Amino acid sequence: MVSLSFSSAAQDNWPKNGQVAVSLSYDDALNSQLDNAVPQLNEYQFKGSFYLTLSSPVVPQRLSEWRAAAEQGHELGNHTISHACRADMPDRDWVASQNDLAKRSVAQMVDEVKLANDYLYAIDGKKSRTMTLPCGESQAKDGDYLPQVKEQFVAIKGFEAVSLNSIIHVPAERSGAELIAYLLAAKDQQRRLVNIIFHGVGGDYLTISNEAHKELLSFLDQHRNDYWVDSYINIMQQFSNH
Repeated sequence: MVSLSFSSAAQDNWPKNGQVAVSLSYDDALNSQLDNAVPQLNEYQFKGSFYLTLSSPVVPQRLSEWRAAAEQGHELGNHTISHACRADMPDRDWVASQNDLAKRSVAQMVDEVKLANDYLYAIDGKKSRTMTLPCGESQAKDGDYLPQVKEQFVAIKGFEAVSLNSIIHVPAERSGAELIAYLLAAKDQQRRLVNIIFHGVGGDYLTISNEAHKELLSFLDQHRNDYWVDSYINIMQQFSNH
């Protein structure tokens, strides 16, 4: 993938008094996110980012709940419609032939990303958006589609300015203690942005337990002077304004 930056690498003044920014995000539009993650986030008054795979049946089946989550301040982000990933990578037998990114053209992916933004606008009425790439990949059969869609977004996860010294963690089957240890290590490494990308919370797949998720939120709640938790779009908008 190409290297893209949405803010100047020369930025020195991080908002929120130098705290480590923490983006808690949730990919693929899963039932367990609405059942478990959203209520826990609301309990601690944290805002999460939910990157919806819009072909998921959980989107139309629970549309009012996704809209309610947005009204509560949670972010709905672009994760494309069909979650196209490259089937030629290891352990990708789950990728359906029609969703093989290696068979898609750049033009097809550009159209899909734009259509996903239109669908999201119909849910939450918002025009500013961020994106997380399915499988972190953007190499289609005839090139990289990311440069042609990046102008549609405030930011794309994983392509932040160099000065943020950001990191991405995709936990599954991890305890609360392990998640907390990851945050402590990131702080020691002087990370300015930590992206934690969840999938299932207390269910579905690539799962962490409800208990581990709540233990992490409790830790963050108790250490608000050290960690600034917000939606990814709010974090990146504040960074670009400073």
